[in-house]
Amino acid sequence: MRRLAVFAALLVLAGCTTDRRDEPEPVPSPDLSSPPAAVAVNPGPFEAGPVEAPSTGAYLGAWIKPEELTHDGRVEAVDTLEEDLGRPLDIVNTYRRFEQLVGTDSDKEFLDQGATLMVSWATGDNRSITGGEHDRLIRKQARAIRKLHDPVLLRIRWEMDRPNLRATMWSGADYIAAYKRIRSIFAQERVENVSWVWCPTAEGFVRGDAPAFYPGDDLVDWTCVDVYAGNEFQPIGRLMGPYLQWAAQRPKPIIIGEFGVARAWGSDGRAAWLRDAQRTFKANPQIKAVVYFESDPEGNGPKQQFQLAGDRPAFTAFTKLTKDPYFNP
Repeated sequence: MRRLAVFAALLVLAGCTTDRRDEPEPVPSPDLSSPPAAVAVNPGPFEAGPVEAPSTGAYLGAWIKPEELTHDGRVEAVDTLEEDLGRPLDIVNTYRRFEQLVGTDSDKEFLDQGATLMVSWATGDNRSITGGEHDRLIRKQARAIRKLHDPVLLRIRWEMDRPNLRATMWSGADYIAAYKRIRSIFAQERVENVSWVWCPTAEGFVRGDAPAFYPGDDLVDWTCVDVYAGNEFQPIGRLMGPYLQWAAQRPKPIIIGEFGVARAWGSDGRAAWLRDAQRTFKANPQIKAVVYFESDPEGNGPKQQFQLAGDRPAFTAFTKLTKDPYFNP
């Protein structure tokens, strides 16, 4: 009988443990009300390459995840967002695997519509690049981009400082060596329509390891950062403050290559964060382009879902940002 009683008690405890649900996290409320202090104080002029920085204000762009990764799907996704915003995008971000060439029908259509293409190119293992294993592929990409003729922003393995990429990035020195080899091959192919964009994460500057991946002012046209209110809900100025302080020491315009605020922080919190982002961008005149990450990647939880469409308060705040004359240079 005693054994049965103990067994029954264990079943009750197990049932309690299984059925107990985690308490919802309280929505944090950092101070997003006061205007941010300017951090990036470099007034220019800036050496930006073929994609010139606007003399005042900043370009506005986005990555919009299409329903299908086809020509029609990509174009429809961009057209829908532009229609909802009531304005065209200055920059369309597009992601490519190492073997995927630029110059698709949708690429050409965006260029024909007057947008600047920002190509986020997921290059491979840095040591295999420097060893010459991918020269032929890199040469094909160079020729494909050259054929576009229009100026293109090119992010060589964006977020190279992420710890989960260390197995292929190896080190800052390895990344720089691969970056130089890619640039050298593009030069051999007489590619003159690329502005080279170096784009680590905001977290990499908080940790302090991102600067080790910087190829140098002579090899970079735009410095860049990806910044999200994802796992932590903080004002955007605080999240990217260390990067802005670093970038202010360089004669380069800044592009916010990706920014987003997660669904987890609620509609009102997201709207407040976007209003703060608008003030922060305008308070830092070195920021010459901002590109939103309009996507809920598959398999991600609410702290990694950034699509604004369908969230009326958040999308309204974003629309106000996009219609600000500052972002219509």
